Amino acid sequence: MLAARGHESLGGLPPGARSSSVSGSVTALRLNSNENPLGPGENVLAAIGAAFGETNRYPYDMERHVQAAIARAQGVPDDHVLVGCGSGEILRIAVLGYTSPDRPLVTGLPTFEAPAGQARASGSAVIEVPVDRSLALDLQPMADQASDAGLVFLCNPNNPTGTVHGASAIDDFIAYVGRRSPRTRILIDEAYHEYVDDPSYRTAVPIARQNPRVIVSRTFSKVFGMAGLRVGYAIAQPDTLAPLRAFKWNAGVNVLASAAAMTALTDAAHVAAERARNREVRQFTIDAIRKLGYEVGESHTNFVMVDLRRDVQPVIDACAKQDLLIGRLFPPLTRMARISIGTLDEMKRGLDVLDGVLRAGTRH
Repeated sequence: MLAARGHESLGGLPPGARSSSVSGSVTALRLNSNENPLGPGENVLAAIGAAFGETNRYPYDMERHVQAAIARAQGVPDDHVLVGCGSGEILRIAVLGYTSPDRPLVTGLPTFEAPAGQARASGSAVIEVPVDRSLALDLQPMADQASDAGLVFLCNPNNPTGTVHGASAIDDFIAYVGRRSPRTRILIDEAYHEYVDDPSYRTAVPIARQNPRVIVSRTFSKVFGMAGLRVGYAIAQPDTLAPLRAFKWNAGVNVLASAAAMTALTDAAHVAAERARNREVRQFTIDAIRKLGYEVGESHTNFVMVDLRRDVQPVIDACAKQDLLIGRLFPPLTRMARISIGTLDEMKRGLDVLDGVLRAGTRH
């Protein structure tokens, strides 16, 4: 649970220790939350074990060490990094820091829902721009809606559609928004950065170092396999990060997570192996789904979006009854299912279940 499967792992805890909202049995195939099925590498697990001797201490110093380690890895000054309890905290405090009832959030539809949910909960307006026909974030309409916005949320690659925008498109978007609405900040979520193979893609971290209107968020939950440990971070200029710090949890990254993160940053071999494994299994999954007769969108992540040509919620429910958990509903794409990439064996077993459910008929 510490290593890989995050919230869904609660399903394997004893009754009373888990949330009643968690569905699925202990043995369920969890292809629903874009988690790394293998968890962190051996070096990270060893670092977690070695850090148990410090768990009686508050993690203030450790968090500063993580901040410095991230700064070194990303080639930015220490004060350009803000560490959070997963990138979820980073997204939350960015919305709190930069939106208000008269300074809306501009976001895609569908995209990762947490920023829009936080904005609504805090009384800020939300402007949602539908993805284009290729399921990519529609950048020009998003930029046009950014006038007087407090924050634009740009998930690149986009969750749940798996699409990615190249460097030139992102550069043009940032420049256009900057001219149109100089007070607006742009939050670029690069949670799936390590999985991208598109040669036109480039991280926005160098832009965030130079441009005070840009924030980049990253997470250790995906390629590093640490969803249950909760470590994420933002990169931006210090003055840009200041409104986020006002809402940050005090010492929100624990000792074990800190030790894991610092070690993960140095384990390039493990990251390379995980990227190669995901690429191979993702292609197998795409090919297998197409053989079943269904369209699969292009993916630069550890999940795929499948057009099932029918209402997807009954399919989700039917799969769950057979211990296969696939992604939740993502309106308005209610006929498409997001399926996370597990191990090769998991995908073979999961696709057998999915094929059976679809053949049995779940239209209504």
